[in-house]
Amino acid sequence: MTIPDGWTERDGGIERRFKLRNFSEAWAFMSRVALLAEAANHHPDWSNSWNRVDIRLTSHDAGGLTERDTALALRINELA
Repeated sequence: MTIPDGWTERDGGIERRFKLRNFSEAWAFMSRVALLAEAANHHPDWSNSWNRVDIRLTSHDAGGLTERDTALALRINELA
């Protein structure tokens, strides 16, 4: 399985930090990611602090990293 650009594999998942210009852009980015995640029925663990969004993807039901995670990461990269 290929890890998408910008993502780091760690502890059975993949993680990436996104830095945007300000809080409003970070919030808008999270909203767009939420729509992708909902459509894929695959939801990230994430946090936001001002202009930063940290995202972790793992397939909890499968016990770790799966193609679902890398597919969603690729879609998220397209938004960034």
